[in-house]
Amino acid sequence: MPMAMSGSPSGKMAMVLSIDGGGMRGIFPGTILAFLESKLQELDGSDSRIADYFDVIAGTSTGGLVTAMISAPNKGKFFMSPEHAKNNLKEESAMKKCRNDLISSIKSSVGAIMGPKYDGEKLRSVVHGLLGDTTLSQTLTNVVVPTFDIKCLQPVIFSTNDARANPLKNARLVDVCIGTSAAPTYLPAHCFETRDENGKTRSFDLIDGGVAANNPTLVALSHIRRESLLQNEEFKYINLRETDRILVLSLGTGVAKHEEKYSAAEASRWGLINWIFHNGFTPLIDIFSDASSDMVDLHLSTLFQCLNCKHNYLRIQADTLTGEESSVDVATPKNLQKLVEIGQTLLQKPVSRVNLETGRFEEIEGEGTNGDALSRFAIQLSEERKRRRHAQSLCNSAL
Repeated sequence: MPMAMSGSPSGKMAMVLSIDGGGMRGIFPGTILAFLESKLQELDGSDSRIADYFDVIAGTSTGGLVTAMISAPNKGKFFMSPEHAKNNLKEESAMKKCRNDLISSIKSSVGAIMGPKYDGEKLRSVVHGLLGDTTLSQTLTNVVVPTFDIKCLQPVIFSTNDARANPLKNARLVDVCIGTSAAPTYLPAHCFETRDENGKTRSFDLIDGGVAANNPTLVALSHIRRESLLQNEEFKYINLRETDRILVLSLGTGVAKHEEKYSAAEASRWGLINWIFHNGFTPLIDIFSDASSDMVDLHLSTLFQCLNCKHNYLRIQADTLTGEESSVDVATPKNLQKLVEIGQTLLQKPVSRVNLETGRFEEIEGEGTNGDALSRFAIQLSEERKRRRHAQSLCNSAL
């Protein structure tokens, strides 16, 4: 069973939610978050929302879309539930609209060298319809969204805290979402500009944040650490040097480790085109994004396991995807329904952790299912929130 957590004197712990990138596979985290939110509502009432409980929600690419959807304000309430976010991913796939069938067919045959596979119009339309002109500074919890600027060749991390401190980082959520989702070969790069009250501008030339941090968990923890050192009121009582004061839920979007998509024998004959596009998949992008996600998980698993706080870090990931279900952009009704089913099945699977030797997820005896772990997680989140409210009440009484 999980260790009891001993909150800091002020009741503050670092509560982190992180959501990987993964295209249409973002339906997995949507399903899992809908389950977690239902458990929180059982504990604290039907008005409870995911974003009420986390200090930081971080998301890359599709994870960034989900992050924006569940943290954007709407008349003082959170914009939508994880269930709605999942349904929007399913029913209004941002990757459905090709330029036209002929060009799509040509691109498939020559390795998508004529331009991005999708024109991005559907993505822009759907995201703008959902988020309008809401900016980062308006989110009702702190969000962190990695992107990558190809003009400067460096990551750009958008966050609520930065947006409130610097108008030139206060981008519209629409622009952040489109930028972090602009996967090379799939969607066009995204350029936009911000402006401060003095007329100074800053331009961004962005592609998918997954090239830098497909799993943004470490980015979120680094953000909290920085804000704590800067004595930000929200974070100054959080001490990340004590791992038992960190509670992390990290949600993957599935990988195809057991399918063994590629082999050295065939890759040894590949040139540039095959590394970019091979049998409907994108080997180079798959490799970079999976490696990025796995390295973060390996690092955090090692840290939490070695410091005897393994239950404070819950990573839920599916690593047995095959065929179309492992693709980031197959949006057929059949595949979308399959992805929903896989997400629901994940809740029934035993809790797993990465084997530090093999890199594969292995089932852990005696800890129940992922659903059981999320139910325990919900209790921890609820108790921490109540501790904070009690501490704030005592502080107010003292004044």
